[in-house]
Amino acid sequence: MIHIIQLLIYGIQLGSVYALLAIGYTMVYGIVGMINFVHGDFLMIGAFASYFGLTLGAMYANSPLYVTCALLLACIITGLVSVSVERVAYKPLRSKPRLSALITAIGVSLFIENLFRSLKFIGPTPRGFPVFITSKVHSLGPISVNNLSLIVICVTIVLMLGMNFLIGKTKIGWQMRAVSLDKDAAALMGINVNRIISITFFIGAVLAAVTGILYSMMYPLIDVYMGTWLGTKAFIAAVFGGIGDIRGAMFGGIVLGAIEVLASAVNSSIGYMVAFIILILVLIFKPAGLLGNTTVEKV
Repeated sequence: MIHIIQLLIYGIQLGSVYALLAIGYTMVYGIVGMINFVHGDFLMIGAFASYFGLTLGAMYANSPLYVTCALLLACIITGLVSVSVERVAYKPLRSKPRLSALITAIGVSLFIENLFRSLKFIGPTPRGFPVFITSKVHSLGPISVNNLSLIVICVTIVLMLGMNFLIGKTKIGWQMRAVSLDKDAAALMGINVNRIISITFFIGAVLAAVTGILYSMMYPLIDVYMGTWLGTKAFIAAVFGGIGDIRGAMFGGIVLGAIEVLASAVNSSIGYMVAFIILILVLIFKPAGLLGNTTVEKV
């Protein structure tokens, strides 16, 4: 029993990463109606922006103020890159078939990864992420908990609660929901649809950057392809919980992380493929996801 609890802690830690990244997927899908496969690359951009911010200011590594500013700047840079991608690549395709936007997203993802790979100051070689929080293990009786795991889980909970408040209690959140329901009607009501979509992409990318920082804290090795695998898992988590529903993304991410860790404890090969098994089962038996609602699209 103690072993299972220990594994669940690791599962919640990994699931928190999936959940944060899945929120970005589900926000963009809920408002724009597209799967943004570049989202995993925003995690990579956030991780590298943090890496350079912390490395260039290594002499201030012991200053909490500098570290905080460097990480905030990395998140803002990632958000601005996301807004630029939306304006340049996605905005011209809003009135086109969804397949066009999907293919474009895949193309943009490949472009970003290969661009970063070709840059001399980044390149294809993995880099060690700077350690700015010392790892410590705390014992709660027979259970061991790493302080980094606690930070990841706590930050995830705070951000999830913040997103729920933003969507449900603020003016911007109401406008997001209005644009999600009907863009034309929202525009007639005086809502700046382009602004709301840009804000959505910015927030989603900031969450991806935070995810990249948290993941790099736990596994301090970053490379240009790190967002591909994590992005795929986060997408599966979003579909599992109900893509388009923020609560579903949170639930799906945490549950997927727990299942993956428990399956890996039995057999590493099963842990590797369990996410795809879940995706297939969900698409067959409940395509809307566990918390999603089935909608009818008029033709």
